[in-house]
Amino acid sequence: MDIVIRTAVPDDYAELGEITARAYLADGHLDFGEDDGYLHVLRDVAGRAAEAEVLVAERDGRVLGGVTFAPPGSPLADIAGPDEAEFRMLAVAHDARGQGVGEALVRACVERARATEGVTGLVLSTQHSMAGAHRIYARLGFVRTPERDWSPVKDLELLTYRLKL
Repeated sequence: MDIVIRTAVPDDYAELGEITARAYLADGHLDFGEDDGYLHVLRDVAGRAAEAEVLVAERDGRVLGGVTFAPPGSPLADIAGPDEAEFRMLAVAHDARGQGVGEALVRACVERARATEGVTGLVLSTQHSMAGAHRIYARLGFVRTPERDWSPVKDLELLTYRLKL
């Protein structure tokens, strides 16, 4: 059966929070492991859903991953300008990787951005170590924007990408 992308509902929040936390932990994206303060943010799907649109990918009723889509003006948009949307916290369960889940989630964000009046671009921040995600972004036409790279905390440089819509 195909991957279905839909808006997360409260029944999804705990599961998606764990998928996101486990993906970041297992891939070594959190400097302090289980003690990393960002882990709480990754698990807080309800908090993200109150400020932006959280999407889930599912197949046969099983949540496989998710992403947060922040339209212009969302407090979850870190780098987006007034005419840009942003997405964050793209995560796919380990046993669902390599099946098109991440790409389907990014494509859903692109569709939402294109459907949002006045939006001319879709942006994101990513870590150097997220090579699999970088391949998705390049395949879908995102380009690196090194002039926008930034550090939310000491010793963590985030790379940025933008897709012109």
